[in-house]
Amino acid sequence: MATKALVAATTKSLVLSILSYGTNYGYQIIKEVERLSEGELSWTDAMLYPVLSRMEKEQLIQSQWVKTESGRKRKYYEITKTGEERLERERQQWLRVNRVFAKLWGMSDAPYVPEQV
Repeated sequence: MATKALVAATTKSLVLSILSYGTNYGYQIIKEVERLSEGELSWTDAMLYPVLSRMEKEQLIQSQWVKTESGRKRKYYEITKTGEERLERERQQWLRVNRVFAKLWGMSDAPYVPEQV
């Protein structure tokens, strides 16, 4: 299971990434993260909805209430242009960090070789 610090560091990037594929609602976002992480990341409503609210205030996402076939209303979220720009910056940062770890952990074509001092 991922640490709280890792979950906190990745939440916005994961939400933006999921929403880059189309509109979605909170519960489905939680389930998608669980599915993609093969159960390693387990989010709760209490954790996600405040994040979604902050992301709306930052204009990274926007929401809309939609009436479902059952008559219930469900809040759908979609990524904004600002969110797409932020996602691209974060994607580049995560890729750089991932390359460093891949080298350090021997998962790269260019393995880590300590510099001689």
